[in-house]
Amino acid sequence: MSDVRLDQLLEAGVHFGHQTRRWNPKMKPFIFTERNGIHIIDLRKTLDRLKVAQQAVREVVLRGERILFVCTKKQLRTVVEQEAQRSGSYWVTERWLGGMLTNFQTIRQQIRRLKELERGSEENAFEFYTKKERLMLDRERLKLEKYLAGVKDMGRLPGAIFVVDARRESIAVKEASKLGIPVIAITDTNADPDQINYPIPGNDDAIRSVTLIATAMADTIGEARKEVPEDERRRIDELEATTYSTETGETTEKEAPKRRRPRRKRRPRPEVIAAHRKDDEAEAASDSDAEGAEASEADEAPAAVESKKPEAGEETAESATASEDEK
Repeated sequence: MSDVRLDQLLEAGVHFGHQTRRWNPKMKPFIFTERNGIHIIDLRKTLDRLKVAQQAVREVVLRGERILFVCTKKQLRTVVEQEAQRSGSYWVTERWLGGMLTNFQTIRQQIRRLKELERGSEENAFEFYTKKERLMLDRERLKLEKYLAGVKDMGRLPGAIFVVDARRESIAVKEASKLGIPVIAITDTNADPDQINYPIPGNDDAIRSVTLIATAMADTIGEARKEVPEDERRRIDELEATTYSTETGETTEKEAPKRRRPRRKRRPRPEVIAAHRKDDEAEAASDSDAEGAEASEADEAPAAVESKKPEAGEETAESATASEDEK
């Protein structure tokens, strides 16, 4: 495990916090003193927390999972992206898209679309498109690549996330906490350490401070990956690489069926209601007429039977033949 010394933290300016009026009282256990209206962080506690976070990262990597680096500060994007690439981790250095973890199925569809566009561009599959259509496809590809370049190979949720500024990346922290993903973050004196699983008290604005801590995390990830057996590491890499199929546009994992959205209730319109009432009245009238006709037919049937009965004094053909036989 990469060891960071106390003098390195001091030289990098990790101990400088925010102004005293901007502090979060929950960070009081990690504050050493106050100087010129600025809180000074206790570097001994920073070093202890950093070692705990490195051990947690090591356990995640040994399980075959990867880490997601999150930092959207302009002055720190390059540093975080370089360390994430060096350690074979994922990264988000542009805007954090809402639902990147909690709505990962939708993000996977966007990643699949990005891979399709990249493959089409490499194979010159858009030659027969018009100039305007090619321009629109290029714009779509560049936009998706801008936000998803660091996670386009992420076939499943990360094992943990490393956040540079916990307060700025509050949405990412909340999504990870909701899914039970461990959060490792550099927490300045204005942050809330209760929302972080492994807080690292330190300066989250200075380039040297963030570079030192991010490098330590990347070194820990690289050392832990070397401890993973070669077969297991190859299997994990193949799983990540084949999660998305650019030919069929489908994933190897079985996706959950989509739930149908409930239909919105429409406000009733008077003219529609009146039309329905007229139709109902017409149907009721036709039904009543049919019932009246059936009733009249039923009344006429017994009357016809009665009319066929012989009157008094008349003999039927059968009675006449019977009397002749008796004679």
